[in-house]
Amino acid sequence: MAYAGRSPLRDRFDDAPTPHIAHHPRTHRRDFYVATDGSFSDDGSGLGVIIEARNGERVARLAVPDDAPDNNVAEYRALHLGLDTLAARTPPDTRIGVLVDHDDLAANVNLAALAARGPDYRPLRDVSVPNSARHHWRGIRARVVGFDEIRAAAVDSGENPAHVLANAPTQYAHVNDEPPKCLLPDLEEQEPQIPPPSRANR
Repeated sequence: MAYAGRSPLRDRFDDAPTPHIAHHPRTHRRDFYVATDGSFSDDGSGLGVIIEARNGERVARLAVPDDAPDNNVAEYRALHLGLDTLAARTPPDTRIGVLVDHDDLAANVNLAALAARGPDYRPLRDVSVPNSARHHWRGIRARVVGFDEIRAAAVDSGENPAHVLANAPTQYAHVNDEPPKCLLPDLEEQEPQIPPPSRANR
């Protein structure tokens, strides 16, 4: 259910599964949300990024032509671009929700997030990353460590808001000219507080 003053990306994030990794419910409460998508086709490819604050205010949109060798690499490039953009426009000690339509990428981000809390930054298991995306994966991991908390969720491609920007970057190039914003998160929840069943009707 959507509430007034709440990010549409958050609604998708809250309803989407977190591949392979279990998280405490409190990790649904993010300060910023970023949706990314990378596309590949013979007649052109692109990277799409949408960033919103928790209250729904847009931080940035990007639609960038790209020359990724395949769709998997495009997905990593798009997330790298999104996290770099987010890091430049938001405080570092914020909690981030990531939406992608690539299950393996979401799982890898969650493994990296959990590893960042360990003493040696080693993931719980090995991650599989396309060879052509390895330097982008290093950049993603660096951003994961830099934020206070991060969790990735996977959505279907048709439900990814960044999908259209990635698939038609030239058509949506005007979004790149939107004025840059740097927002502090609204720390107050903008939704009704519902008591647990044990406290209801008392």
